Amino acid sequence: MTLNYGVRWEYIAAWSLQKNQTATFIPGDQSILFPGAPPGYVFPGDKLLDGSTMPSTIAATPKDDFSPRIGIAYSPAPDNGFLRMFTGGQGKSSIRAGYGRFFTAIEGLTTSYQTGNPPYGLQYTSPERPLFEAPFIGAIDGSVTAQPFPLSVPPTNVSRQNPDTNVNWSLFTPLSGAVGYYYKNPTPYSENYFLSVERQIGASTVITASYIGSQGHHLLTLLSANPSNPALCLGVSQTNQVAPGSPVCGPFAETGTFTTASGQTVIPRQPLGSNFGSDSYFYGYGNSVYNSLQVTAKHTTKRLSLLATYTYGKSLDMGSNIQEQLYPYNYQRWRDISAFDLRHNFVASYRYELPFEKLFGTNRIATGWALTGITRFSTGVPVTLVDLNDYSLIGSNNQGVNGGGADMPNVTAGNLEINRDPRNGQPYFNTSLFSIAPLGSPGTSPRRFFYGPGMDNWDMALLKVTHLSESKVFEMRLETFNTFNHAQFFGPTSVNANISSTSFGQIVSAMPSRVMQVAAKFNF
Repeated sequence: MTLNYGVRWEYIAAWSLQKNQTATFIPGDQSILFPGAPPGYVFPGDKLLDGSTMPSTIAATPKDDFSPRIGIAYSPAPDNGFLRMFTGGQGKSSIRAGYGRFFTAIEGLTTSYQTGNPPYGLQYTSPERPLFEAPFIGAIDGSVTAQPFPLSVPPTNVSRQNPDTNVNWSLFTPLSGAVGYYYKNPTPYSENYFLSVERQIGASTVITASYIGSQGHHLLTLLSANPSNPALCLGVSQTNQVAPGSPVCGPFAETGTFTTASGQTVIPRQPLGSNFGSDSYFYGYGNSVYNSLQVTAKHTTKRLSLLATYTYGKSLDMGSNIQEQLYPYNYQRWRDISAFDLRHNFVASYRYELPFEKLFGTNRIATGWALTGITRFSTGVPVTLVDLNDYSLIGSNNQGVNGGGADMPNVTAGNLEINRDPRNGQPYFNTSLFSIAPLGSPGTSPRRFFYGPGMDNWDMALLKVTHLSESKVFEMRLETFNTFNHAQFFGPTSVNANISSTSFGQIVSAMPSRVMQVAAKFNF
Protein backbone atom coordinates (compact mmCIF):
# COMPACT_ATOMS: atom_id res chain seq x y z
CA MET A 1 0.00 0.00 0.00
CA THR A 2 1.18 3.51 -0.87
CA LEU A 3 -0.23 6.66 0.72
CA ASN A 4 0.40 10.17 -0.58
CA TYR A 5 -0.89 13.24 1.21
CA GLY A 6 -0.13 16.91 1.44
CA VAL A 7 -1.43 20.43 1.15
CA ARG A 8 -0.90 23.23 -1.36
CA TRP A 9 -1.31 26.96 -0.71
CA GLU A 10 -2.01 29.33 -3.57
CA TYR A 11 -2.16 33.10 -3.87
CA ILE A 12 -4.25 33.80 -6.96
CA ALA A 13 -5.13 37.40 -7.75
CA ALA A 14 -7.93 38.29 -10.12
CA TRP A 15 -7.21 39.98 -13.43
CA SER A 16 -6.20 43.66 -13.33
CA LEU A 17 -4.97 46.49 -15.53
CA GLN A 18 -1.66 48.23 -15.01
CA LYS A 19 -3.30 51.70 -15.08
CA ASN A 20 -6.51 50.55 -13.30
CA GLN A 21 -8.65 51.55 -16.29
CA THR A 22 -11.66 49.49 -15.38
CA ALA A 23 -14.80 49.76 -13.26
CA THR A 24 -17.58 47.80 -11.58
CA PHE A 25 -20.95 48.27 -9.90
CA ILE A 26 -21.62 48.62 -6.14
CA PRO A 27 -25.11 49.96 -5.37
CA GLY A 28 -25.02 52.93 -3.00
CA ASP A 29 -21.36 53.82 -3.50
CA GLN A 30 -20.26 57.05 -5.15
CA SER A 31 -16.95 57.30 -6.94
CA ILE A 32 -14.37 59.72 -5.54
CA LEU A 33 -12.01 59.35 -8.49
CA PHE A 34 -14.80 60.41 -10.87
CA PRO A 35 -17.24 62.49 -8.81
CA GLY A 36 -19.57 62.94 -11.76
CA ALA A 37 -20.03 59.22 -12.37
CA PRO A 38 -23.54 57.87 -11.75
CA PRO A 39 -24.01 56.51 -8.21
CA GLY A 40 -23.09 52.83 -8.00
CA TYR A 41 -20.32 53.01 -10.62
CA VAL A 42 -16.89 52.79 -8.95
CA PHE A 43 -13.23 52.29 -9.84
CA PRO A 44 -10.05 50.74 -8.40
CA GLY A 45 -8.71 53.14 -5.77
CA ASP A 46 -12.14 54.39 -4.73
CA LYS A 47 -12.97 54.58 -1.02
CA LEU A 48 -16.06 52.44 -0.45
CA LEU A 49 -18.87 52.89 2.06
CA ASP A 50 -17.62 49.96 4.15
CA GLY A 51 -14.33 51.84 4.67
CA SER A 52 -12.23 49.67 2.35
CA THR A 53 -10.35 50.75 -0.75
CA MET A 54 -11.12 48.94 -3.98
CA PRO A 55 -7.96 47.12 -5.15
CA SER A 56 -6.75 46.97 -8.73
CA THR A 57 -8.21 43.46 -8.94
CA ILE A 58 -11.63 44.86 -7.83
CA ALA A 59 -12.16 41.83 -5.58
CA ALA A 60 -9.68 41.30 -2.75
CA THR A 61 -7.27 38.39 -3.17
CA PRO A 62 -8.08 35.54 -0.74
CA LYS A 63 -5.20 34.43 1.49
CA ASP A 64 -6.71 31.15 2.67
CA ASP A 65 -6.77 29.13 -0.57
CA PHE A 66 -5.47 25.84 0.84
CA SER A 67 -5.76 22.64 -1.17
CA PRO A 68 -5.54 19.29 0.62
CA ARG A 69 -4.59 16.27 -1.48
CA ILE A 70 -4.67 12.60 -0.56
CA GLY A 71 -4.15 9.47 -2.62
CA ILE A 72 -3.94 5.78 -1.81
CA ALA A 73 -2.88 2.78 -3.90
CA TYR A 74 -3.22 -0.80 -2.70
CA SER A 75 -2.28 -4.04 -4.41
CA PRO A 76 -3.93 -7.01 -2.68
CA ALA A 77 -1.96 -10.25 -2.65
CA PRO A 78 -4.06 -13.08 -1.12
CA ASP A 79 -2.43 -16.50 -1.16
CA ASN A 80 -5.56 -18.59 -1.74
CA GLY A 81 -9.34 -18.75 -1.59
CA PHE A 82 -11.99 -16.59 -3.17
CA LEU A 83 -10.00 -13.37 -2.86
CA ARG A 84 -7.14 -14.84 -4.89
CA MET A 85 -9.61 -15.86 -7.60
CA PHE A 86 -11.05 -12.33 -7.58
CA THR A 87 -7.75 -10.45 -7.56
CA GLY A 88 -5.67 -12.90 -9.60
CA GLY A 89 -2.96 -13.14 -6.99
CA GLN A 90 0.03 -10.99 -6.30
CA GLY A 91 0.67 -8.17 -8.78
CA LYS A 92 -2.50 -8.83 -10.79
CA SER A 93 -4.82 -6.15 -9.39
CA SER A 94 -4.79 -2.76 -7.71
CA ILE A 95 -7.20 -0.45 -5.90
CA ARG A 96 -6.69 3.31 -6.05
CA ALA A 97 -8.54 6.25 -4.55
CA GLY A 98 -7.89 9.96 -4.28
CA TYR A 99 -9.26 13.36 -3.40
CA GLY A 100 -7.99 16.84 -4.15
CA ARG A 101 -9.06 20.45 -4.01
CA PHE A 102 -7.87 22.54 -6.96
CA PHE A 103 -8.02 26.34 -7.21
CA THR A 104 -7.87 28.06 -10.58
CA ALA A 105 -7.30 31.58 -11.84
CA ILE A 106 -10.13 33.64 -13.30
CA GLU A 107 -10.05 33.57 -17.09
CA GLY A 108 -8.25 36.71 -18.22
CA LEU A 109 -9.78 36.63 -21.70
CA THR A 110 -13.27 36.61 -20.23
CA THR A 111 -12.79 39.41 -17.72
CA SER A 112 -10.98 41.55 -20.28
CA TYR A 113 -14.40 42.48 -21.65
CA GLN A 114 -14.64 45.06 -18.87
CA THR A 115 -11.63 47.00 -20.19
CA GLY A 116 -13.91 48.91 -22.55
CA ASN A 117 -16.11 50.27 -19.75
CA PRO A 118 -16.73 54.05 -19.77
CA PRO A 119 -15.07 56.47 -19.48
CA TYR A 120 -12.07 54.53 -20.86
CA GLY A 121 -14.08 53.10 -23.71
CA LEU A 122 -17.61 52.55 -24.89
CA GLN A 123 -19.80 49.47 -24.56
CA TYR A 124 -22.28 50.22 -27.32
CA THR A 125 -25.51 48.23 -27.54
CA SER A 126 -27.70 48.96 -30.56
CA PRO A 127 -31.48 48.72 -30.11
CA GLU A 128 -31.65 47.15 -33.57
CA ARG A 129 -29.26 45.89 -36.23
CA PRO A 130 -27.22 48.93 -37.34
CA LEU A 131 -26.10 49.94 -40.80
CA PHE A 132 -22.52 48.95 -41.51
CA GLU A 133 -21.57 52.37 -42.86
CA ALA A 134 -23.48 54.18 -40.09
CA PRO A 135 -23.29 52.03 -36.96
CA PHE A 136 -25.31 54.49 -34.84
CA ILE A 137 -28.34 54.36 -37.15
CA GLY A 138 -30.70 51.39 -37.06
CA ALA A 139 -31.15 49.53 -40.32
CA ILE A 140 -34.86 48.77 -39.78
CA ASP A 141 -36.55 51.74 -38.14
CA GLY A 142 -33.79 54.31 -38.51
CA SER A 143 -33.41 54.73 -34.75
CA VAL A 144 -30.51 57.03 -33.87
CA THR A 145 -28.21 56.42 -30.92
CA ALA A 146 -26.19 59.39 -29.69
CA GLN A 147 -22.52 58.70 -30.37
CA PRO A 148 -19.77 60.01 -28.07
CA PHE A 149 -16.91 60.20 -30.55
CA PRO A 150 -14.35 61.66 -30.53
CA LEU A 151 -13.96 60.12 -27.08
CA SER A 152 -11.68 61.89 -24.61
CA VAL A 153 -10.03 59.20 -22.50
CA PRO A 154 -9.15 60.28 -18.93
CA PRO A 155 -5.48 60.55 -17.94
CA THR A 156 -3.76 57.63 -16.22
CA ASN A 157 -2.95 59.53 -13.01
CA VAL A 158 -6.52 59.81 -11.70
CA SER A 159 -6.65 59.14 -7.95
CA ARG A 160 -8.50 60.22 -4.82
CA GLN A 161 -6.00 63.04 -4.47
CA ASN A 162 -6.33 63.87 -8.17
CA PRO A 163 -9.97 63.26 -9.17
CA ASP A 164 -11.20 63.80 -12.71
CA THR A 165 -14.20 66.13 -12.98
CA ASN A 166 -13.92 66.69 -16.73
CA VAL A 167 -15.72 63.57 -17.97
CA ASN A 168 -18.99 64.35 -19.75
CA TRP A 169 -21.02 61.49 -18.30
CA SER A 170 -24.11 62.46 -20.30
CA LEU A 171 -22.39 60.81 -23.28
CA PHE A 172 -22.54 57.44 -21.50
CA THR A 173 -25.77 57.46 -19.49
CA PRO A 174 -27.89 55.51 -19.31
CA LEU A 175 -24.85 53.26 -19.17
CA SER A 176 -25.67 50.01 -20.98
CA GLY A 177 -23.64 47.02 -22.12
CA ALA A 178 -20.90 47.40 -19.48
CA VAL A 179 -19.55 44.39 -17.59
CA GLY A 180 -18.13 44.55 -14.07
CA TYR A 181 -16.24 42.02 -11.99
CA TYR A 182 -18.17 41.42 -8.75
CA TYR A 183 -16.25 42.98 -5.87
CA LYS A 184 -16.76 40.04 -3.47
CA ASN A 185 -15.76 37.24 -5.83
CA PRO A 186 -13.70 34.43 -4.21
CA THR A 187 -11.28 32.14 -6.06
CA PRO A 188 -13.04 29.38 -8.04
CA TYR A 189 -12.09 25.82 -7.20
CA SER A 190 -13.05 22.22 -7.81
CA GLU A 191 -13.08 19.10 -5.68
CA ASN A 192 -12.06 15.97 -7.57
CA TYR A 193 -12.34 12.42 -6.28
CA PHE A 194 -12.13 8.90 -7.66
CA LEU A 195 -12.08 5.20 -6.81
CA SER A 196 -10.74 2.67 -9.30
CA VAL A 197 -10.18 -1.08 -9.43
CA GLU A 198 -7.75 -2.52 -11.99
CA ARG A 199 -7.39 -6.20 -12.84
CA GLN A 200 -5.03 -7.99 -15.20
CA ILE A 201 -6.59 -10.96 -17.00
CA GLY A 202 -4.11 -13.31 -18.59
CA ALA A 203 -0.96 -11.92 -20.11
CA SER A 204 -2.55 -9.49 -22.56
CA THR A 205 -5.62 -7.83 -21.04
CA VAL A 206 -6.16 -5.20 -18.33
CA ILE A 207 -9.60 -4.02 -17.25
CA THR A 208 -10.18 -0.92 -15.12
CA ALA A 209 -13.47 0.19 -13.55
CA SER A 210 -13.60 3.64 -11.93
CA TYR A 211 -15.97 6.00 -10.23
CA ILE A 212 -14.85 9.54 -11.06
CA GLY A 213 -16.53 12.69 -9.79
CA SER A 214 -15.97 16.39 -9.34
CA GLN A 215 -17.70 19.46 -7.96
CA GLY A 216 -17.07 23.03 -9.05
CA HIS A 217 -17.51 25.96 -6.66
CA HIS A 218 -17.56 29.74 -7.16
CA LEU A 219 -17.49 29.34 -10.93
CA LEU A 220 -17.68 32.50 -13.00
CA THR A 221 -21.22 33.21 -14.24
CA LEU A 222 -23.00 36.16 -15.82
CA LEU A 223 -25.59 38.00 -13.72
CA SER A 224 -27.57 41.11 -14.56
CA ALA A 225 -26.27 43.93 -12.34
CA ASN A 226 -29.37 46.09 -12.80
CA PRO A 227 -32.33 43.89 -13.75
CA SER A 228 -35.78 45.30 -14.26
CA ASN A 229 -38.51 44.39 -11.79
CA PRO A 230 -41.13 42.63 -13.96
CA ALA A 231 -44.06 43.72 -11.75
CA LEU A 232 -43.03 47.38 -11.87
CA CYS A 233 -42.54 47.20 -15.63
CA LEU A 234 -45.93 45.55 -16.16
CA GLY A 235 -47.57 48.33 -14.17
CA VAL A 236 -46.49 50.90 -16.77
CA SER A 237 -46.56 48.71 -19.89
CA GLN A 238 -49.84 50.02 -21.37
CA THR A 239 -50.58 53.50 -22.66
CA ASN A 240 -53.58 53.81 -20.34
CA GLN A 241 -51.29 53.14 -17.36
CA VAL A 242 -48.92 56.05 -17.99
CA ALA A 243 -49.25 59.80 -18.16
CA PRO A 244 -49.78 61.34 -21.61
CA GLY A 245 -46.45 61.54 -23.43
CA SER A 246 -44.68 59.18 -21.00
CA PRO A 247 -43.01 56.11 -22.55
CA VAL A 248 -44.26 52.64 -21.72
CA CYS A 249 -42.13 49.85 -20.30
CA GLY A 250 -41.78 46.63 -22.26
CA PRO A 251 -39.38 44.12 -23.82
CA PHE A 252 -35.99 45.81 -24.43
CA ALA A 253 -37.51 49.08 -23.13
CA GLU A 254 -37.12 48.72 -19.36
CA THR A 255 -34.49 51.44 -18.95
CA GLY A 256 -35.54 54.89 -17.78
CA THR A 257 -38.10 56.63 -15.62
CA PHE A 258 -41.81 56.14 -16.22
CA THR A 259 -44.73 58.22 -14.98
CA THR A 260 -48.05 56.58 -14.10
CA ALA A 261 -51.41 58.03 -15.02
CA SER A 262 -51.73 59.24 -11.41
CA GLY A 263 -48.37 61.05 -11.62
CA GLN A 264 -46.20 58.60 -9.69
CA THR A 265 -42.61 57.96 -10.79
CA VAL A 266 -41.61 54.36 -11.54
CA ILE A 267 -38.02 53.12 -12.08
CA PRO A 268 -38.21 49.42 -13.04
CA ARG A 269 -34.46 48.81 -13.09
CA GLN A 270 -33.08 47.98 -9.63
CA PRO A 271 -30.84 48.41 -7.69
CA LEU A 272 -28.71 50.84 -9.75
CA GLY A 273 -31.61 52.85 -11.13
CA SER A 274 -32.36 54.70 -14.33
CA ASN A 275 -28.76 55.78 -15.01
CA PHE A 276 -27.97 52.19 -15.98
CA GLY A 277 -29.41 49.84 -18.55
CA SER A 278 -28.58 46.24 -19.36
CA ASP A 279 -25.28 45.75 -17.52
CA SER A 280 -23.74 42.60 -16.08
CA TYR A 281 -21.58 41.17 -13.33
CA PHE A 282 -18.97 38.49 -13.75
CA TYR A 283 -20.28 36.76 -10.66
CA GLY A 284 -18.49 33.91 -8.88
CA TYR A 285 -21.59 32.08 -7.73
CA GLY A 286 -21.84 29.13 -10.11
CA ASN A 287 -21.50 25.51 -9.12
CA SER A 288 -21.38 22.22 -10.95
CA VAL A 289 -21.28 18.50 -10.24
CA TYR A 290 -20.14 15.55 -12.36
CA ASN A 291 -20.38 11.84 -11.58
CA SER A 292 -19.41 8.96 -13.82
CA LEU A 293 -18.70 5.27 -14.14
CA GLN A 294 -15.75 4.70 -16.46
CA VAL A 295 -14.69 1.26 -17.70
CA THR A 296 -11.55 0.68 -19.74
CA ALA A 297 -10.28 -2.49 -21.40
CA LYS A 298 -6.80 -2.73 -22.90
CA HIS A 299 -5.77 -5.77 -24.91
CA THR A 300 -2.35 -6.16 -26.54
CA THR A 301 -1.02 -9.07 -28.57
CA LYS A 302 1.64 -9.42 -31.22
CA ARG A 303 -0.71 -8.25 -33.96
CA LEU A 304 -3.57 -6.49 -32.19
CA SER A 305 -3.65 -3.44 -29.92
CA LEU A 306 -7.07 -2.49 -28.62
CA LEU A 307 -8.15 0.19 -26.16
CA ALA A 308 -11.88 0.45 -25.44
CA THR A 309 -13.53 2.83 -22.99
CA TYR A 310 -17.12 3.34 -21.88
CA THR A 311 -18.39 6.22 -19.76
CA TYR A 312 -21.78 6.54 -18.12
CA GLY A 313 -21.91 10.02 -16.63
CA LYS A 314 -23.94 13.07 -15.83
CA SER A 315 -22.94 16.72 -15.46
CA LEU A 316 -25.08 19.49 -13.91
CA ASP A 317 -24.34 23.20 -13.73
CA MET A 318 -25.88 26.67 -13.50
CA GLY A 319 -24.41 27.79 -16.81
CA SER A 320 -22.13 25.92 -19.19
CA ASN A 321 -20.55 29.04 -20.66
CA ILE A 322 -20.39 32.76 -20.02
CA GLN A 323 -23.29 33.38 -22.42
CA GLU A 324 -25.78 31.64 -20.15
CA GLN A 325 -27.01 34.09 -17.55
CA LEU A 326 -28.32 33.40 -14.09
CA TYR A 327 -31.92 34.37 -13.50
CA PRO A 328 -31.43 37.38 -11.16
CA TYR A 329 -34.41 36.61 -8.89
CA ASN A 330 -33.63 32.90 -8.44
CA TYR A 331 -30.04 31.86 -9.18
CA GLN A 332 -30.90 28.14 -9.14
CA ARG A 333 -33.81 28.41 -11.57
CA TRP A 334 -31.91 27.25 -14.66
CA ARG A 335 -29.64 24.71 -12.94
CA ASP A 336 -29.84 21.83 -15.40
CA ILE A 337 -27.77 19.25 -17.23
CA SER A 338 -24.64 20.75 -18.75
CA ALA A 339 -24.55 21.71 -22.42
CA PHE A 340 -21.66 19.25 -22.94
CA ASP A 341 -23.18 16.35 -20.98
CA LEU A 342 -22.78 12.92 -22.61
CA ARG A 343 -24.81 10.27 -20.83
CA HIS A 344 -23.29 7.33 -22.71
CA ASN A 345 -19.99 7.43 -24.59
CA PHE A 346 -18.10 4.44 -26.04
CA VAL A 347 -14.76 4.89 -27.83
CA ALA A 348 -12.48 2.16 -29.18
CA SER A 349 -9.09 2.66 -30.81
CA TYR A 350 -7.32 -0.25 -32.44
CA ARG A 351 -4.44 -1.34 -34.66
CA TYR A 352 -4.17 -4.71 -36.35
CA GLU A 353 -1.08 -5.87 -38.22
CA LEU A 354 -2.41 -7.65 -41.32
CA PRO A 355 -0.86 -11.17 -41.77
CA PHE A 356 -0.19 -10.94 -45.51
CA GLU A 357 3.25 -12.47 -45.06
CA LYS A 358 1.56 -15.77 -44.16
CA LEU A 359 -0.02 -15.83 -47.59
CA PHE A 360 2.68 -14.28 -49.75
CA GLY A 361 5.87 -14.85 -47.76
CA THR A 362 8.11 -12.44 -45.92
CA ASN A 363 9.09 -9.68 -48.33
CA ARG A 364 8.80 -5.92 -48.63
CA ILE A 365 5.46 -6.09 -50.43
CA ALA A 366 3.72 -8.43 -47.98
CA THR A 367 4.98 -7.01 -44.69
CA GLY A 368 4.20 -3.74 -42.94
CA TRP A 369 0.44 -3.65 -43.59
CA ALA A 370 -1.83 -2.47 -40.77
CA LEU A 371 -5.43 -1.42 -40.23
CA THR A 372 -6.08 1.25 -37.60
CA GLY A 373 -9.12 3.12 -36.50
CA ILE A 374 -11.18 4.95 -33.90
CA THR A 375 -14.81 3.99 -33.43
CA ARG A 376 -17.23 6.04 -31.38
CA PHE A 377 -20.83 5.48 -30.32
CA SER A 378 -22.41 8.06 -28.04
CA THR A 379 -25.67 9.64 -27.12
CA GLY A 380 -26.17 13.27 -28.09
CA VAL A 381 -25.54 16.46 -26.18
CA PRO A 382 -28.51 18.30 -24.65
CA VAL A 383 -30.68 20.66 -26.66
CA THR A 384 -30.31 24.18 -25.20
CA LEU A 385 -33.57 26.11 -25.46
CA VAL A 386 -33.39 29.83 -26.26
CA ASP A 387 -35.90 32.68 -26.00
CA LEU A 388 -34.57 36.11 -26.98
CA ASN A 389 -37.88 38.01 -26.74
CA ASP A 390 -37.25 39.54 -23.28
CA TYR A 391 -40.86 38.85 -22.31
CA SER A 392 -39.64 38.26 -18.76
CA LEU A 393 -39.17 42.07 -18.59
CA ILE A 394 -35.90 41.78 -16.69
CA GLY A 395 -33.99 43.29 -19.62
CA SER A 396 -30.99 40.99 -19.56
CA ASN A 397 -30.39 40.40 -23.28
CA ASN A 398 -27.62 41.83 -25.45
CA GLN A 399 -25.04 42.42 -22.75
CA GLY A 400 -21.86 42.40 -24.78
CA VAL A 401 -20.46 38.93 -24.09
CA ASN A 402 -23.92 37.55 -23.45
CA GLY A 403 -25.91 36.06 -26.29
CA GLY A 404 -28.51 33.98 -24.51
CA GLY A 405 -30.33 36.05 -21.94
CA ALA A 406 -32.17 34.58 -19.00
CA ASP A 407 -35.58 33.89 -20.61
CA MET A 408 -36.98 30.46 -21.42
CA PRO A 409 -40.09 29.33 -23.34
CA ASN A 410 -43.13 27.87 -21.65
CA VAL A 411 -43.51 24.09 -21.85
CA THR A 412 -46.53 21.88 -21.27
CA ALA A 413 -46.57 18.22 -20.28
CA GLY A 414 -46.66 15.78 -23.16
CA ASN A 415 -44.72 13.39 -25.36
CA LEU A 416 -41.62 15.00 -26.85
CA GLU A 417 -41.84 12.54 -29.78
CA ILE A 418 -38.08 12.57 -30.36
CA ASN A 419 -37.33 11.93 -34.04
CA ARG A 420 -34.94 8.96 -34.07
CA ASP A 421 -34.19 9.33 -37.79
CA PRO A 422 -33.55 13.02 -38.50
CA ARG A 423 -32.82 12.22 -42.15
CA ASN A 424 -36.59 12.23 -42.78
CA GLY A 425 -36.67 16.05 -42.56
CA GLN A 426 -39.28 16.11 -39.81
CA PRO A 427 -38.89 18.21 -36.62
CA TYR A 428 -36.59 16.63 -34.07
CA PHE A 429 -39.07 17.07 -31.23
CA ASN A 430 -42.71 17.99 -30.67
CA THR A 431 -42.61 21.78 -31.00
CA SER A 432 -46.29 22.16 -30.08
CA LEU A 433 -45.35 21.62 -26.42
CA PHE A 434 -43.44 24.93 -26.39
CA SER A 435 -44.66 28.51 -26.57
CA ILE A 436 -43.38 32.01 -25.85
CA ALA A 437 -43.92 32.88 -22.20
CA PRO A 438 -46.47 35.60 -21.38
CA LEU A 439 -45.33 39.11 -20.58
CA GLY A 440 -43.66 39.31 -17.17
CA SER A 441 -42.88 35.60 -16.95
CA PRO A 442 -39.39 34.04 -17.30
CA GLY A 443 -40.87 30.85 -18.79
CA THR A 444 -41.50 27.42 -17.32
CA SER A 445 -39.20 25.24 -19.41
CA PRO A 446 -35.82 24.10 -18.09
CA ARG A 447 -32.87 25.35 -20.08
CA ARG A 448 -31.98 21.77 -21.03
CA PHE A 449 -33.89 18.56 -20.32
CA PHE A 450 -33.63 16.34 -23.41
CA TYR A 451 -30.83 15.31 -25.76
CA GLY A 452 -30.02 15.81 -29.41
CA PRO A 453 -28.96 13.17 -31.95
CA GLY A 454 -26.08 10.88 -31.04
CA MET A 455 -23.01 9.68 -32.90
CA ASP A 456 -22.17 6.48 -34.78
CA ASN A 457 -18.79 7.12 -36.37
CA TRP A 458 -15.84 5.15 -37.73
CA ASP A 459 -12.50 6.74 -38.66
CA MET A 460 -10.15 4.21 -40.23
CA ALA A 461 -6.80 4.02 -42.00
CA LEU A 462 -4.91 1.43 -44.07
CA LEU A 463 -1.14 1.71 -43.60
CA LYS A 464 1.82 0.30 -45.48
CA VAL A 465 5.29 0.74 -43.97
CA THR A 466 8.25 -0.34 -46.14
CA HIS A 467 11.77 -0.52 -44.71
CA LEU A 468 14.08 0.30 -47.61
CA SER A 469 17.15 0.12 -45.38
CA GLU A 470 18.00 0.39 -41.71
CA SER A 471 17.64 4.20 -41.80
CA LYS A 472 15.18 4.74 -44.65
CA VAL A 473 11.46 4.04 -44.24
CA PHE A 474 8.64 4.78 -46.68
CA GLU A 475 5.07 4.96 -45.38
CA MET A 476 1.78 5.14 -47.30
CA ARG A 477 -1.58 5.88 -45.64
CA LEU A 478 -5.16 5.70 -46.93
CA GLU A 479 -7.33 7.46 -44.33
CA THR A 480 -11.10 7.73 -44.17
CA PHE A 481 -13.18 9.83 -41.78
CA ASN A 482 -16.81 8.83 -41.27
CA THR A 483 -15.85 5.73 -43.21
CA PHE A 484 -19.38 4.38 -43.72
CA ASN A 485 -20.77 7.83 -44.61
CA HIS A 486 -23.31 7.74 -41.80
CA ALA A 487 -25.27 10.99 -41.37
CA GLN A 488 -24.03 12.53 -38.11
CA PHE A 489 -26.31 15.20 -36.60
CA PHE A 490 -24.23 15.31 -33.43
CA GLY A 491 -23.38 18.66 -31.84
CA PRO A 492 -24.68 21.46 -29.61
CA THR A 493 -26.06 23.50 -32.54
CA SER A 494 -27.46 20.70 -34.69
CA VAL A 495 -31.02 21.36 -33.44
CA ASN A 496 -32.48 24.85 -33.72
CA ALA A 497 -33.89 25.54 -30.26
CA ASN A 498 -34.70 29.24 -30.64
CA ILE A 499 -38.44 29.52 -29.95
CA SER A 500 -38.73 32.60 -32.21
CA SER A 501 -37.10 31.00 -35.24
CA THR A 502 -39.14 29.72 -38.17
CA SER A 503 -37.00 26.56 -38.10
CA PHE A 504 -37.55 25.91 -34.38
CA GLY A 505 -37.16 22.19 -33.67
CA GLN A 506 -35.53 21.43 -37.01
CA ILE A 507 -32.16 19.77 -37.61
CA VAL A 508 -30.09 22.59 -39.10
CA SER A 509 -26.54 21.22 -39.27
CA ALA A 510 -24.62 17.99 -39.65
CA MET A 511 -21.04 16.84 -39.32
CA PRO A 512 -19.05 16.30 -42.56
CA SER A 513 -19.84 13.36 -44.79
CA ARG A 514 -17.16 10.81 -45.62
CA VAL A 515 -13.71 12.29 -46.21
CA MET A 516 -10.86 10.28 -47.77
CA GLN A 517 -7.23 11.26 -48.08
CA VAL A 518 -3.95 9.66 -49.13
CA ALA A 519 -0.62 10.53 -47.56
CA ALA A 520 2.97 9.47 -48.06
CA LYS A 521 5.96 9.94 -45.78
CA PHE A 522 9.64 9.20 -46.23
CA ASN A 523 11.86 8.95 -43.15
CA PHE A 524 15.63 9.03 -43.61
